[in-house]
Amino acid sequence: MASLFNKFQQAVGVLAKSTTFAKNPRQLQFEADINKLFMYTSYNRLGREAVETDAEEIIEMAGKATLSEQQKQVQENIHYQVENLCSLMDKILLPHLSKNESTSQSTNPPPRRQSGLTFAVGGNNAFPAADKPLVPETKPLRLADVSQRLMDQIGYTLEIKPSVIPHKDAGQGCFIKGEADVGTVLAFYPGVIYSPAFYRYIPGYPKVDAQNSYLITRYDGTVINAQPWGLGGESREVWTGSYNTPCAVKRDDNLTGSDRLWKALSKPLQGSGKAKEVLERRNPLAFGHLANHPAKEMTPNVMICPYDFPLVEKDLRTYIPNVSFGDSGQVKMKRFGSFWFKTGSNNGLDAPVLKTLVLVATRALCDEELLLNYRLSNSKRRPDWYTPVNEEEDRRRWS
Repeated sequence: MASLFNKFQQAVGVLAKSTTFAKNPRQLQFEADINKLFMYTSYNRLGREAVETDAEEIIEMAGKATLSEQQKQVQENIHYQVENLCSLMDKILLPHLSKNESTSQSTNPPPRRQSGLTFAVGGNNAFPAADKPLVPETKPLRLADVSQRLMDQIGYTLEIKPSVIPHKDAGQGCFIKGEADVGTVLAFYPGVIYSPAFYRYIPGYPKVDAQNSYLITRYDGTVINAQPWGLGGESREVWTGSYNTPCAVKRDDNLTGSDRLWKALSKPLQGSGKAKEVLERRNPLAFGHLANHPAKEMTPNVMICPYDFPLVEKDLRTYIPNVSFGDSGQVKMKRFGSFWFKTGSNNGLDAPVLKTLVLVATRALCDEELLLNYRLSNSKRRPDWYTPVNEEEDRRRWS
């Protein structure tokens, strides 16, 4: 496996410099990241029985496949892993129903779970007529117990303990306990999802990051606020990611015409706030927000991967630790200059998705802290603890 992985690492370096990538710096970095994820996750899906010819074939495909083809394959590879994780969590947490098996089979046979991404057309409201969603019965296990049982099944879990980063602000770190191969989904990035139309609802707006270091932005502008999730919980519950109401924006009669236009056009869409979702708060992998940035002379070992969870997969939904503010992630947005507008709901051609993020291993890991390149913008003053991993990547990401 080590020799095969070396081939991938070499390919990543070569393909990232290819002239086939977009000329726009931001798009260039996005395509380079997708290219890496394509190889890492495809490599992982080969399994430990992979041979050298398999690895070479993936490298060749990475050089020829279009961006959309690579994105689709990455989504399928990630969903394949997520589906397996959710299946194992069901076995750990759902009560044993063998005594009711005969009744279930004769009346309501369980739906067949499909593999790969499901892009079927369908709604996303699992509880259309209820004021409060029904929380299914689960085993009375604590988060620590669920974590240990998951590790027994897949060989790894996550634990939170003091970081090894030699800086006073490092605080707690997210560690893998056990072993995982390159391309493994190690963590979900939990929290409340905001599409660009709902930025003004992010607590603390417009200085949203002043008191919150648990915000992250996808390339498509979707923001995830992990602060409400904290360290998870000890039950399956109805979760909204509730927050205190943001402070009202003060009126300023001295605004220029362009400033007034900005305020008018950036007014958020009307919405009902956060949806009610039954989420499993004992998810042992919902700690992506606690991964630290590597210190100087340290190397990242995970990277962010956009994951569009298909909401038609209702039997998996409880293990995806996110809720949307309003209809974030489920409306179509169009950008005009610096402004984002709602262009209408799904037209029936695309299934609704939840725009989330996961952390993927960039090498084999064993009992160590997860280190994520934060790629903070170099156009703003960065914290003293931040040491750029790659200044050029930071510049391209935020160009």
